[in-house]
Amino acid sequence: MKKSLTSFIVPGTFEENRFEKLHNISFESPIAGSIAVADEISKIIQAKQNKNEMCILGLATGSSPISVYKRLIKLHQDEGLSFKNVITFNLDEYFGLEKMDINSYYQFMHDNLFNHIDILPENINIPNGKLNTNQVLNYCKKYEEKIINSGGIDLQLLGIGRTGHIGFNEPGSNVNSQTRIVTLDHLTRFDAAPAFNGIDNVPRKAITMGIKTILSANRIILLAWGTNKSEIIQKAIEGEINSNIPTTYLQNHKNTTVIIDDQAASNLTRIKTPWITGNCNWKNDNIRFRAVHWLCSKTNKSILKLTEEDYNLNGLSELLILEGNYYDLNIKMFNKVQNTITGWPGGKPNASDQKRPERAHPSKKQCIIFSPHPDDDVISMGGTFDRLVSQGHEVHLAYQTSGNIAVSDEEALKYIEVMLDLDSELKSYLLLKKEILSKKKNQIDSISLRKLKTAIRKRESLAASRYLGIPDNQVHFLNLPFYETGKIQKNNPDEKDTLITNDIISRIKPHQIYAAGDLADPHGTHRICLNIIFESLRQLKKESYMKNCWVWLYRGAWQEFEIHEIEMAVPMSPDQVMRKRKAILYHQSQKDVVMFQGNDNREFWLRAEERNRRSAEKYKNLGLADYQAIELFKKYNF
Repeated sequence: MKKSLTSFIVPGTFEENRFEKLHNISFESPIAGSIAVADEISKIIQAKQNKNEMCILGLATGSSPISVYKRLIKLHQDEGLSFKNVITFNLDEYFGLEKMDINSYYQFMHDNLFNHIDILPENINIPNGKLNTNQVLNYCKKYEEKIINSGGIDLQLLGIGRTGHIGFNEPGSNVNSQTRIVTLDHLTRFDAAPAFNGIDNVPRKAITMGIKTILSANRIILLAWGTNKSEIIQKAIEGEINSNIPTTYLQNHKNTTVIIDDQAASNLTRIKTPWITGNCNWKNDNIRFRAVHWLCSKTNKSILKLTEEDYNLNGLSELLILEGNYYDLNIKMFNKVQNTITGWPGGKPNASDQKRPERAHPSKKQCIIFSPHPDDDVISMGGTFDRLVSQGHEVHLAYQTSGNIAVSDEEALKYIEVMLDLDSELKSYLLLKKEILSKKKNQIDSISLRKLKTAIRKRESLAASRYLGIPDNQVHFLNLPFYETGKIQKNNPDEKDTLITNDIISRIKPHQIYAAGDLADPHGTHRICLNIIFESLRQLKKESYMKNCWVWLYRGAWQEFEIHEIEMAVPMSPDQVMRKRKAILYHQSQKDVVMFQGNDNREFWLRAEERNRRSAEKYKNLGLADYQAIELFKKYNF
């Protein structure tokens, strides 16, 4: 049943438990949650129109509200929703940026909303980041007065940073704070670094509405998507009010709703350890295994060493009542996890496959490994990739995007200068060198420079795939159009992206599809690429060849699956670990200083090895065999 916010406006109408202090609703996806939020905003605007009143909206920036704004634009264009009676106040702006800087929130709001609706320009209010220091105090005071004089904010939209900030109210912000200039937390600047091509380019200060300003809104909706937000969401919803996590101040607001997807909700007690809440559906076999795994971690025991006392002393006596015997339960759960382990990711020929994760037939499978960037395949599943090839399956690689934006100018310059060493009169390379050496801050690469960076990543990928035994004609560079903006922010994926994906699936007619299941960022390339694959599967699922196709999701570049999610685990020998490392190292433009490192400073080969080793240790701690490393997969049923 489609969820709506209209029946959840008053906190307390949801299923409360003693852990949660903020009203929240979890949706299956960011798109579903965003549609519900946009529809509520639309109803508020229309209700005000019917009364001939202005609607005052407080707006946020960042990746979280983008889908809300897309939905509002659609409602305007397709259903005639007018914004002529809307006045907006934005939460914040980087201090020191010009309005037209590509990273300014002024530019963000116009690109993502204002340029596509009929709001009157004079009704748009965004903090001015380009003020002299001596102007700031008076400016902020007038910003506050303008909000009050407009009648106050009817609905305030918020995101949440990993520090727990709302707006740019960083840890330590006072509950009585109002619009002011603030110093940004290092983690906040670190998270913004990719958009600014490095943390050194991220402003150190910003102008933001204060906590008191935000809490004065009649209605507050906070958005959070993806696994990256799950930890801070748990603290915001379940923690005590604490100035070190400013979002907790929202617990004192009487009309706040936190809108999250299932990934952002994954650390909440009712989701992560529902047996603690006293409201647990033990009929779900996955929850039973999750509880046993949790008990192993808590008691520091393997599955088969758990005792009846362990279950009873840790709140799992109800599970024992249902199962009847603790040791039978232990055996059942041990077998469940053991049956996920296979050295035959394509299925073992002429063997019983009843307790194996993959089918034995056909013995030789057609496989497509979709890789969002031209290195995610070897980083995340290089060992499994190697196994599939060595065991005789026909493996096709489909690199979904060019990955050109992740090649630094310094790396490109090396290739340019090599060509100029061979022929110093090559005009096209002289122009590219001039472009790089004269490039201004935040300047978008020319198409020619992007083509060079695309070629660098293509040749690195071919070197790695050849090393692992893939013929060049089985390596496909899709170069999906949505990616080709030259900027961090991509275009909306459309039919062209889906048709390209449909084409390769229909040509190969795979028995297996592998796809990146990283869901950290709702508007990140990994998630967009996965959604495009999902749309292709939806369109193609009635084709006869799709009846024999299984889809496996992998992770590893940024995160890993939890043990209870895993349906196939592929162990690696020490030699295979080294082969995987070498395949990763063929991607030299992504080695040493990576442009989009994330919050993990290790090189990709090192972070991949350590995560694979940790996965093996988790299996060992449950009482399974002691492997060097393991790659993990979850099946997607389309």
